[in-house]
Amino acid sequence: MVALEPDAEIVSPVTYDPAVPSVARMYDLLLGGHAHFQSDRDGVRDLLKVAPSSVEVAAINRAFLVRTVQTLVRDYGVRQFIDHGSGLPTQRNVHQIAQEIDDSCRVVYIDNDPMVMHTGRTLLAGNPNTAVVHADMRDTDEIFSSKAVQDLILPRVPTAALFVSVLHCIPEKGSVPPARLVRQVRDRLPADAPAYMAISQLVSPHLDVRRRITDLMADLTQRHWGEVRTEEDVVGYFEGMEILDPGVVEVSQWRPDPAAARTAQTSDEWTEFGGVARAH
Repeated sequence: MVALEPDAEIVSPVTYDPAVPSVARMYDLLLGGHAHFQSDRDGVRDLLKVAPSSVEVAAINRAFLVRTVQTLVRDYGVRQFIDHGSGLPTQRNVHQIAQEIDDSCRVVYIDNDPMVMHTGRTLLAGNPNTAVVHADMRDTDEIFSSKAVQDLILPRVPTAALFVSVLHCIPEKGSVPPARLVRQVRDRLPADAPAYMAISQLVSPHLDVRRRITDLMADLTQRHWGEVRTEEDVVGYFEGMEILDPGVVEVSQWRPDPAAARTAQTSDEWTEFGGVARAH
């Protein structure tokens, strides 16, 4: 998860304030991490009052990310990843998952949280096949012209763009709403090799839940956070792409590992919904 600025235009990244919760740090806390402040712990406490299944949802989404990367590397030959809104480095990051299968895999992480940038660059300093770009994930031109992308995302190599649990952080009324962002990135992926998009986002069938969580997150982060959406919204992100089996689903149902223990949600006020598609 990432935090975005409220302005309708793309804005430059800003320094972080420990007194203001960050969705990246809150997500890290939900996953059992340690990179958070008291403000983030208070924010998660308030979130759990509205969405008590948030701990389980975070674990389910992380497991989806793991399976997605493994599947793309093993079954579809992907060797390059651009991870939009990557969040704080935690266990089983994209480069670790991919490089366990093929150590030549290259990963560029994108995030505008200064703490993510600092921590990520420190941890990845010894890995030449990874990089962190400090940018707003809506600024496709800046990202694809960055040295990291130019150096690591090469032509004629199968590539995947990841938007895993981040598009709900983007407001619909901004200059680059989620559907447009997905199209922009799809069109910039190397055209001379197979390209894939993996997308998931928080959804709820309950209008009151969508409004309450959206308002809470905006209040906590002091930004126009984005919005919880519907399953139909997420399906629309894949327009014009060839969706891989089993389709766009609640992500625990996306190619589950029969040998792995599965996390179950304690309630269903919201879920992660998404899938993977061949972009071209």
